[in-house]
Amino acid sequence: MQMTVRPVHDSDRDWVESLTAHDFGSAVVVSRGHVHWPSTLAGLVVEAAGERIGLATLAVAGERCEVVTLHSLRPGYGVARLLLEHAAGYARQRGCRSLWLVTTNDNTQALRLYQRAGMRIVAVRLGAVAASRLLKPEIPLLGNDGIPIRDEIELAVDLPD
Repeated sequence: MQMTVRPVHDSDRDWVESLTAHDFGSAVVVSRGHVHWPSTLAGLVVEAAGERIGLATLAVAGERCEVVTLHSLRPGYGVARLLLEHAAGYARQRGCRSLWLVTTNDNTQALRLYQRAGMRIVAVRLGAVAASRLLKPEIPLLGNDGIPIRDEIELAVDLPD
């Protein structure tokens, strides 16, 4: 399958909001106590045959670039991996020295993907999701495979010059 990656355009904003709400339970995402509105962020879209099949939203702060959301609408085709590669390029172009993200303890499939993509676990915040629920009550108690969602896991990769 031939895939292309492009920046998020203003015409994508409603789609970004809808996809975020579908995948994350609302149009907002909380990481490390910060509320993000992905539909307002910079991002990357993967397309195949004119169809949007992937999305990453990104937030740059200083020399660090956060992958706020990562969506693959075609699991198993390398969409998420392609987005992570392009997110690293996006971050490098903006002078960032690292690419990082936060996921939760139940997201075991994503943890495998991120580590295979070269990211390392750099922090585990035990019980942090309880505080996130104060900012976003839609976060469920149970996640993937019936695992209680409790902890934030931060992963990062250094970006060589």
